Amino acid sequence: MSYLFILCIGIISAVFGSLVGLGGGVIIVPALIYLSPLLLDHEMSTSVAVGTSLTVLIFTAASSTFTFLKQGRVDYKSGILFFTTSGPAAVLGASLTSAFQGDSFKLAFGIFIFFMAILLIIKKYLKPLSFHWKIQRSYIDPAGKSFTYGYNILPALLVGFGVGLVSGLFGIGGGSLFVPAMVLLFSFPPHVATATSMFVILFSSILGSATHIYLGEIDWFSVLALAPGALFGGWLGAWIAGRMSSKLLLNILLVILFLISLRLIIEGMI
Repeated sequence: MSYLFILCIGIISAVFGSLVGLGGGVIIVPALIYLSPLLLDHEMSTSVAVGTSLTVLIFTAASSTFTFLKQGRVDYKSGILFFTTSGPAAVLGASLTSAFQGDSFKLAFGIFIFFMAILLIIKKYLKPLSFHWKIQRSYIDPAGKSFTYGYNILPALLVGFGVGLVSGLFGIGGGSLFVPAMVLLFSFPPHVATATSMFVILFSSILGSATHIYLGEIDWFSVLALAPGALFGGWLGAWIAGRMSSKLLLNILLVILFLISLRLIIEGMI
């Protein structure tokens, strides 16, 4: 029975993640922390919850990346540049997770989730900045439409580092930060930003989860339950997207995120 409940958590997290572009870790990590005494008969530390979430992310990121590769949406050169700092930062973040046990982690993670919820609300009102970057890239989509975007190396490396650090520290994919940064700062086409960020996240999550594995911060039973749920949920989310109002689902998710973030913040401050 516990396996089925955790499987459902994986499905739900992946469905919302695929529909609104938010990493499933913001649901998986709090669910494991709060429900593990009920589902697993023991409490799960924050570092184990983060390590477990990050390990599951490998499966969902691999599935998404494979699809994007077939569609030709991944900008390899940009992705490799981002990964040069994102990968090491994910290792650093994963190694720091154990230092944020208990209340300090709940407070930091609660603030992060609250920020993500606000970003989901306002992102449709944000417009790309009109910087002229030294490195210029171009992309032609299957319909023949041409896009131009660009960046400087240092800002790109800083973005990669920041996203990798947060990803490894909190056990999230980082796409909820990566994609807006790529679109708003560097004018990436949204579909190229999504595909390229997932390409980067795949390899960053491998390094981050490897660090948690080395530190013994993985609950393998939960991984085995969450991984197939996440894979199925990714497909289900795409299916639902064509049949249900994404606005309704976004509103449901926002309510969930605000409730989770407020509980984490209050518990972290008490």
